[in-house]
Amino acid sequence: MKFVDSLEGDLAIFSLSGKILTHEDNMTRFHGRIHEYVNLNKKNVIIDLGKIELMTSVGLGMLISALATVNNAGGRMVLANITRIQNLIAITRLNTVFASYDSIEQAVESFKKG
Repeated sequence: MKFVDSLEGDLAIFSLSGKILTHEDNMTRFHGRIHEYVNLNKKNVIIDLGKIELMTSVGLGMLISALATVNNAGGRMVLANITRIQNLIAITRLNTVFASYDSIEQAVESFKKG
């Protein structure tokens, strides 16, 4: 897995790519960046999964951990572009846990609407 993160106003946006099959150093770096943004009071997070090729339960665990970190800080985390892993999200019933949007633009709009 690779990721790129950026700020758009008060939103932290993470764009993930590749495969999330096993625990790796980039996952630790990902969690570190989530904590950095939360500590900087950037508690609204979008995770763009449009370039994820494959994800296992390890990836789901990573997303759940990030969600817990953001929620515990009083923020909100949403997913964008989940098409490739939509079945995995549905089968595990995580669609009841994560808000998801078809695009980053729609996810950004969701924060503007409150």
